[in-house]
Amino acid sequence: MMRLGRAGRELLRWGGGGPPAAAPRRGAEVLVGAAGGESSGIAEILMNRPHARNSLGKVFVNELFSALEQLRFDEKVRVVVFKSEVKGVFCAGADLKERAEMDDAEVGHFVKRLRNLMDEIAALPVPTIAAIDGYALGGGLELALACDLRVAASSAKMGLIETTRGLLPGAGGTQRLPRCVGIGLAKELIFTGRQIDGQQALSMGLVNHTVPQNSEGDAAYQRALTLAKEILPQVDIASGMAIEGMCYAQNIPTRDRQEGMAAFREKRPPQFIGK
Repeated sequence: MMRLGRAGRELLRWGGGGPPAAAPRRGAEVLVGAAGGESSGIAEILMNRPHARNSLGKVFVNELFSALEQLRFDEKVRVVVFKSEVKGVFCAGADLKERAEMDDAEVGHFVKRLRNLMDEIAALPVPTIAAIDGYALGGGLELALACDLRVAASSAKMGLIETTRGLLPGAGGTQRLPRCVGIGLAKELIFTGRQIDGQQALSMGLVNHTVPQNSEGDAAYQRALTLAKEILPQVDIASGMAIEGMCYAQNIPTRDRQEGMAAFREKRPPQFIGK
């Protein structure tokens, strides 16, 4: 098995429940890994575009879509951690050099694709954690916001900085940031393009945990991995969905369900009888 990094990560070879992971092409910008040992069931999306600080270029985005597709149908994946392999940066946002080469129609199409990417992350059927060990700016913060949970190093820098470039957040930031920090504070952060550190982000409710950065530059990842291990025993999505399906099937023939539907059609309060 090919190893990725010091934490014993291996290229994902779950077998059984999902499609086998293809060997990464040389120079791949996004890799799918698995935390080994007791962390079996924790998948990692590893972002590795060092020359562009993990900025959201076409190839990078395409490979993120492929990684999500690979994990979505794997029943053995129970938690996903997003991690940067580039020290000091999570994701620097849009690739503005690449963007400058696009015409207006291409820009519109690509931004829509970015929005779809964030929606795909948010729709993954397992908990997702963003491990923010460095800069998460613009689209990089939008990526983190699309995750269920966020862990940041205290030295990490986060912000929706688009207004400082004559732009607007276009990949969900205007919708997801207010849901984390409230409308007033979200407006302030977006209007000013201000960057905040991990401790400030924690006080605002933007991240769930913040930790002092370590000498290896992966303190947030280590905390995210601990959090994933805490979540792991609680998560069995397949069983939970099956139970939900059985409960819903029991509800279908009830008189109360029929009354609820009738009351909706007739625009009146329902009169439930407990049957």
